[in-house]
Amino acid sequence: MSIHIAIADDHPMITDGLQHVLAAYPHIVLDAIYTTGASLMEGLTRSRPDVLLLDIQLPDTTGDKLAPEIRSRFPGVRILVLTGIDSSLYIYNMLREGASGYILKNAASAGIVKAIETVYEGRQYIGEALREKLERFNAKMKSRESLKPSLTVKEREVLELTVKGYTLEEISKMIFLGRRTVEYYRSNLLLKLDVRNMAELIRKTIEAGLLE
Repeated sequence: MSIHIAIADDHPMITDGLQHVLAAYPHIVLDAIYTTGASLMEGLTRSRPDVLLLDIQLPDTTGDKLAPEIRSRFPGVRILVLTGIDSSLYIYNMLREGASGYILKNAASAGIVKAIETVYEGRQYIGEALREKLERFNAKMKSRESLKPSLTVKEREVLELTVKGYTLEEISKMIFLGRRTVEYYRSNLLLKLDVRNMAELIRKTIEAGLLE
């Protein structure tokens, strides 16, 4: 069994370390290393790994924006988030956006290999300590379920695209509405969610699981 992987990370210390670690596991074959989201997406059109080790923070984009695009365009590529961020909110969001696993960069080499193998087999992998954090977070989310505001279909569309980082102009084109109409929906969302700006809107949406 050979597992072909690619790495998307712009830190040479991490990529060099991974190459050294994985050299001891001949069944894991490193096909490519990408340092930006743009080079990653271009590379995937030519060569698709079985498992992609994806950092959340790249110089030109973020993992939560890349993950759904990768899952849509290259569904055969399984995403394993490899990051230094141990926030339960990030874990929740990356899994929601299509990642199959989440592991920290300081994990033992055996743990990283196990994560790669687990994700390759089509199963979800989350490190033990991270799993406990995610379980507590999910319990907290469920307790807030009754607090969710009532949103219209269009408000939900605008909210989802806003959370994904699209601009007013981009949302307007994507859902075939005028800019002022999109602004109107965003204003409604600010009122319904009782927040003051887009940053608070996005944070509250993710924390409360409003798009679930």
